[in-house]
Amino acid sequence: MSEDIQGWFAGRVPGEWFIDPVEVTTDREEVLVVGRLAPPRLEEGASGDAVAAAEHARIEGHRSDTRDQRIRIAQEAEARFGRKVSWGARCGESGMLFTHLAVATMTRLRLKERLVLDTLIDAGVARSRSDAVAWCVRLVAKHQDEWLGELRDALGAVEEVRKRGPE
Repeated sequence: MSEDIQGWFAGRVPGEWFIDPVEVTTDREEVLVVGRLAPPRLEEGASGDAVAAAEHARIEGHRSDTRDQRIRIAQEAEARFGRKVSWGARCGESGMLFTHLAVATMTRLRLKERLVLDTLIDAGVARSRSDAVAWCVRLVAKHQDEWLGELRDALGAVEEVRKRGPE
């Protein structure tokens, strides 16, 4: 389903908005769409503060200029995929999420944090999000990224086998 969502947004988001394809991240409740904006033109040797201010201004301008169209696209996607749509943009080293959910579990978690819990449930490591949170708290998270990457790769392989099904 996430490939379908990725493809839909790639086709639906106006091409002139971003300099790269949009990054679409999904979980069971939310679709987060983030695009990279063209960097602002500054004088050679501009200070770091000037660069940061210009990048933030570029993001804020995009947010304001595209608000009505983003709302229309989000409404279409929400009707189609049954998930809330959130938006964000990056410019240079700066980034901002305009709208995004905090879904209640035991605490309020953002999309990337919920993806961790859902991966543990999908893999059978935990029975529920509450159980997954307790498991994470007990785990010293120093190897979290490496381990979850391996788990997602394994789940991807399982999904491929499921798609092929019996012959």
